[in-house]
Amino acid sequence: LLDFSMPSVLCLADCQLQTPCQIQKCTTDFVSLTSHLNSALDGFDLEFCKALRAYAACTYRNSKVCRGNLVYHSAALGISDLMSQRNCSKDGPTSSTKPEVTHDPCNYSGHAGAGEHRGEEQTSTYLFCGLFGDPHLRTFKDHFQTCKVEGAWPLIDNNYLSVQVTNVPVVPGSSATATNKITIIFKSYQDCTDQKVYQAVTDDLPAAFVDGTTSGSNGNTKSLRIVEKVGGKYVEMHARYIGTTVYIRQLGHYLTLAIRMPQELAMAYEESQDLQLCVNGCPSSERIDDSGHLPLSVMGQLPPQASPTHPWSVYTLETATTKCHEKILVKDIYFYSCVFDLLTTGDVNFTAAAHSALKDVEALHPRKEHWHIFPSNESGGGDSVGTGSKFFVSPGLVCLILAVFL
Repeated sequence: LLDFSMPSVLCLADCQLQTPCQIQKCTTDFVSLTSHLNSALDGFDLEFCKALRAYAACTYRNSKVCRGNLVYHSAALGISDLMSQRNCSKDGPTSSTKPEVTHDPCNYSGHAGAGEHRGEEQTSTYLFCGLFGDPHLRTFKDHFQTCKVEGAWPLIDNNYLSVQVTNVPVVPGSSATATNKITIIFKSYQDCTDQKVYQAVTDDLPAAFVDGTTSGSNGNTKSLRIVEKVGGKYVEMHARYIGTTVYIRQLGHYLTLAIRMPQELAMAYEESQDLQLCVNGCPSSERIDDSGHLPLSVMGQLPPQASPTHPWSVYTLETATTKCHEKILVKDIYFYSCVFDLLTTGDVNFTAAAHSALKDVEALHPRKEHWHIFPSNESGGGDSVGTGSKFFVSPGLVCLILAVFL
């Protein structure tokens, strides 16, 4: 009898000793639950805390078998720190680590084509485009241009979305223009949304589509919705079914726009739709800048036809530089755009527009290392992208700027 039972006793003891520590699975589940979350969108804190509580519960379940595991102790400390940073309560709902695998056509992150959105791969899938100031354009390719483009021009025109802007002259005697009207068409998509048209003009930035609704389809779904952030001054549009976010602001008398959209959808258009400023930039005949350099033919002088509301003589290069540096610490292309706009218009609201445009980049652009763009220091060269937040500009560029501005 002893010989018969001994293997069983030994197996029980050995099996218990070899029970594996599952802390790695806890961490993997947490990453899976949070990788699709966007801190710029509503509901981030709620979902993140739910996932964090699930991570904490999984870690606790493994506390005995992982007692001597350094990774386990690091994870436990990390969870505690995150709980504190995000003000997450220890008690509350938790995310399911085994969510039902269902296809939601009104959630882009759940589409089959978006299955690779994990970690760093997700950052390369989304594109950013922005328009602000006189106007300054940042394309989907992170090229920065300053253009005339007076009248109506398409920023985006693909199978899912159309965005058109209308630009008017800022001051007499200058080729610079600014945006006073934005029209956006969210095209109908399955059962997620009917076609919705949004239109904003100066002093009329509504928190609803032109039909008076604030969401897509029957209103019960959150696949498309408008959120008013500052009454009459700042609205956001979240199109979950196409993974797209749009910010529109009014600063002074003009409008700014920033948009984040998945690459595969942004590039879904026909050959006849190739005139898209966000995709291909401004036509060369409409460019004011030269590879990021912003020239001014007249400086510090009030032409006879200029109106008192835009006195060019208000700012010199020195005072404009000082004013812009109050808002924008990094002397990148947003800083120089601010200086250009102040010298061109004398309107201090353009300082706020450049500052807000940079903040929108930080909120929506998926690649932090590409947030700051610096002017090219080669004549006729392409735009260059900064990889940090430190100011860098070549001596040649300083001479060029002084020569042009003075």
